[in-house]
This record gives sequence, structure tokens and C-alpha cells, in this order.
Amino acid sequence: MNNVVNKMELNNIPTDLRAKRCQHVSLEVSDIEKSLTFYRNFLGMKISERHKAGEHKNIPFEMVFLRLNNRHHDLVLTHDPMRKYIRKSQTESAAGIHHFAFECPNRDSFAAYLSRARQMKLEIVRGPVIHSSFHEDGDGTWGENESFYVLDPDHHRIEIFCDMARITDEGNYVNAYGVNVPNTFADEI
Repeated sequence: MNNVVNKMELNNIPTDLRAKRCQHVSLEVSDIEKSLTFYRNFLGMKISERHKAGEHKNIPFEMVFLRLNNRHHDLVLTHDPMRKYIRKSQTESAAGIHHFAFECPNRDSFAAYLSRARQMKLEIVRGPVIHSSFHEDGDGTWGENESFYVLDPDHHRIEIFCDMARITDEGNYVNAYGVNVPNTFADEI
């Protein structure tokens, strides 16, 4: 075990020992029913499990585990019935999540979610936009993907995106279509 720990010093974690991805977010919400309706109607999420506050002695809040496909959960909604929730403001809030994102498998999926957001009359707070300093239609921002952003009932910002660039072992960016992005190099490889 010590040998494995020694291998993981600072940023020198071997590829086979690195975490695979940021897989889920647990989001605290002020009204679990409103949020559940939103995530089920907008993203088509399904409930894997639902637990009442205090059902487990170490968990004094309500939890709903939601999934997009066959993984147990991609999002967890939590609600503490003992907490007084205040609405987020554009100018003041506690530090927290700026946004979290859902990846679409392709542009057709992205277009379908954009259409769904419009049909549901969700406020699109940004986008659709191509995050790119290099793409001819890019907005000069970073990330090399296309996205739009909406707000959930508690004003958590949600990004829906597709066509994320990947970074090669050498540090070069390759767009979603397999084309090298010119003049790009990852800060760390």
C-alpha cells in the first residue's frame, strides 16, 4: 500500500491509478418535488432510489438518486428539512457550484435538448455558444465544445454540451471531429 501512495505524490499520479471522471454531483435543493419534476421533465432522468430524512442515522436529509442511463446515479438531489433556504441572487450568494454539465453524445442530441429547453420555456442564460478561441464560429472562450446553459428551480446553472475536444498524450487539442486544433497545448500533460 505504501508503494501505491508513494506513486501518487503531487501531480505524478500514474495513469492506471487516476480517477476516471467526475461522475456525479450531489445538489442541495430547496424544494425536492420541484427539482425532481425539473430534472425528470427536462433531462428525462429516472429515480434509482429515494430516501426520507433520517431514514439512516447518519443522514438527516432527504435524498433522491437520479440516473440518465444504466449507472445507479448521475445526480443526487438532497434536501434538509431543518434548513431555511434562501434564493440565490445575481449579486450575492455563498461560494458554491458555478455550474455543472451534461454531455450529449452527438449534435442531434444537443439540438433536441435545446429544443426541449425552448419548449419548456426555460430561460437560456447563455448560448447556444461554441466555446473556442480557434473555431471560426467560436466566441473566444475556452473549452472547445458547444453548449447552452439553463437554470434549475434553485437557480443552479446547468450546461448542456456536445463535441468536447480531447487532449492527446502529447498535450495537443483534437476537436470532436478528430482534427488538431491549431496553436493549442494543455498547460499540464
